[in-house]
Formats: sequence, structure tokens, C-alpha cells
Amino acid sequence: LSLTVHQDPLHFRSLIHGTRMALFLRSDDEVGEVLSTYETHLSERTTHHLGYPYNLQFDSARLEPFLRYSINNLGDPFDESNYGVHSRTFEIEVLDFFARLWQIERKDYWGYITTCGTEGNMLGILYGREAFPDGVLLASRASHYSVMKAARMYRMGHQYVDAQLSGEMDYDDFAKQLAALDGKPAIVCINAGTTVKGAVDSVAKVLAALSDAGYTPGKNAYIHCDGALAGLLLPFIEGGHAGATFADGIDSMSVSGHKMLGTPMPCGVVITRRVHMERYSREVEYLNSTDTTIMGSRNGQAALAMWLALQRQNGTEGLLRDCRRCVENAKYLLGKLQEAGVSAMLNPLSTTVVFERPNEVCARKWQLACQGSVAHVVVMPSVTPAKLDEFFADYIKGRIEPVCVQEDMHECFCAPCATSTSVTCAPSP
Repeated sequence: LSLTVHQDPLHFRSLIHGTRMALFLRSDDEVGEVLSTYETHLSERTTHHLGYPYNLQFDSARLEPFLRYSINNLGDPFDESNYGVHSRTFEIEVLDFFARLWQIERKDYWGYITTCGTEGNMLGILYGREAFPDGVLLASRASHYSVMKAARMYRMGHQYVDAQLSGEMDYDDFAKQLAALDGKPAIVCINAGTTVKGAVDSVAKVLAALSDAGYTPGKNAYIHCDGALAGLLLPFIEGGHAGATFADGIDSMSVSGHKMLGTPMPCGVVITRRVHMERYSREVEYLNSTDTTIMGSRNGQAALAMWLALQRQNGTEGLLRDCRRCVENAKYLLGKLQEAGVSAMLNPLSTTVVFERPNEVCARKWQLACQGSVAHVVVMPSVTPAKLDEFFADYIKGRIEPVCVQEDMHECFCAPCATSTSVTCAPSP
């Protein structure tokens, strides 16, 4: 999509004198045409979207009346400010829903609705640093990029932990990294659904390694769980609660609202133990509220959107139905790819199907996320078998020969790997 721009060498002079800015302003007819073209573009791109974990199955009609208001949940959600145009009541109901889902009592938790999963990670890691100022952040190499970005922003010590080929944390290397801390506190970020392969780290194995190394959560360790995608998937699939709850000992957890749940804007939820918030909070007279969040102004429409999405889902009933359907459809795509001789994988507790990287035309058409020799499709509630069939036809049509995925997957179907277990072949560029 490109916008026609009118060249005007006097642009900056026009800007200074407040007259028409030819590089920006349009007539009413031009504005209508630009917006119409943009809507057509969005419709087409939404139709051909499989690579990023967004549930595009939402109804925003009931939100439209509230776009007339500047709904701002500034400050702490539990400490109402002087600004009265807010949606705190809806926000707290959403937070209570997630607290019950992740097994923490109302009196013990605190949280808020964020702009996205990244903000949730930033809050969890910040609270970990506040608990242990000299702590070192440990996170798998398969973690979302926002995790180590937070460490750099906070100028924290940080160290990557190796990941298994599946994307799950390498627990032997985790033990080695703990031993190398030489007694410094450990701030650990675990994954409930890694970015590329949808892998889930085991809370039980992380806790066991911490215990063996002399670490105890709350004493010299802090655990944050990045559940951006699978935080709303694990509670509803068989075997999904292999940890990733506060009952298992984590300190904070974040999830995205625009992923499994489905909202028309990026948003999310972060829940933490109340004690961590109380350590960090500061009173702000200007707001007549408490500074406990990363952001100051917070989108009140997002809280309303998440509340409406949960109502539409009939709470856990609809989420259970959606999650099971996503698992079934992910297995359906995996089967089609493997039957066609394509190297492909699907982790347990995941709806992320990983396969040989396609050509550029296919990757761009379907907006696929690619890394190394692989790409993935994240099967969300808005993804149907018919859409997967259409994608599969495009993928096979553009596939010239198998791509070696030996460095990214356990099983590779390319000719050298399929015919000899002793041959090591380099992944395709």
C-alpha cells in the first residue's frame, strides 16, 4: 500500500506559516479514497494471514459506541484516580478471571491490562529486579526478543540458556548457568509457548534445578512466565497444566489479549504476586492514584474489548472449544505436510506447526514468520481447515525441492538426511 504524495519544496515554510501542508493534507474526497483503499488492503491481508498468532475472529460492533470517548485507565487499576472516564470495573473483572485461571487468590494477586505481551514481560522482569537488585536474568535462547530487551533496558546482568531442538529449555544447561551465578540471585523467565516453535518450558524441571542449586523462589529466585500465546491455551488442553500457575511457584505471568482471546487492538494481561507490586509502588498526587504500572495512560477500550471477548466466549466454555479446535486443525495441517514429504513438527501443548521454509512469494502472501530453514503457521480460532487447504496448495505449488532443516528440527526429509544418518548437510540459505 502506498500513498500518493505531492512534492512541495516549500513544505517546511508552509508548516511554519500554518498554511496548507501539501505533503500531508488531502481534500475530503482524497481522504475518503485513501481510507477506502486502505480498508481494501487490510481486508486482503487479513484473508491471507497465518504466520503470526492473532485471533482475527472478533466482533467489534459492540465496541464502536465507546470509541467516542477518551477512556483512560491511567494509574493503578485498583486505585481510582480523579479522571472519571475509565473502564476500571471491566478491567478488574478481566483480571479476576485470569487470577482464577492461573490459580492465585484475589487477596494475593495484583495486575493490570497492558498494551501487549512485551509490556507484561517488562513488568515481570522489572519486579524481579526490584526484588533482587543484583540478580541475573536467565532465559532460553528460544524466548521472545522482549525478554533480553528488558534486561538491557534495566541494565541487568543476563545470560542465555540453551534451548533444545524442540524449542524447550535445555535444563542441563540451565543447571550450569545457575552454578555459574556464584550465589547471585536468579531471575528466571520461562516460556509457555516459545515464539517460533510454540514449546512449553516445564515449571517442575525449572524448580527442581533451582532447588538443586540452592535457590528458593521468594528467597533468592524470581520466576516470570511469558505466556503471551499459550497462557490461554494450556489451561484448556489435555496435559496443559504442567506448571505455569501461581500454585506451582511462579511470581508473575503475562498473556496477550489479541492472540487466543481475540481483540481488535494489541493488549494483554499481567498478573503478579501482590508483594512485588507493594515493593515497587509510589503515590502520585497529580493522578490521585498509585504508580505501579509500566505505562501511565492505559487504553480503557482494551479492557472493554477483553471483557466483551470473554463474555462472547461464555468464559472458559468458549475458550475450551476454541483451544480444542485449534489443536485439531494444527494436527490436520501437520498431517497434510508430512504426507506430502515436507519436514514438519508440532510440539505437544502447541498449535504452532513448523515446517520447511517456503519461497518468498508464499511467505509474503501468507505473512509467514521465518527463521533459519523453517517457517511456521500458528493455528488460531480464526483459522479454518479451508484456509489451511488454500495455504497448503500454494505452499506445495511453490516448493521445488525439500529444504534441509537438520539444524532446526529433529527429523529432516531432504534427500541426504533421508538416505543416510551419517550425512550432515548444511541448511539452505
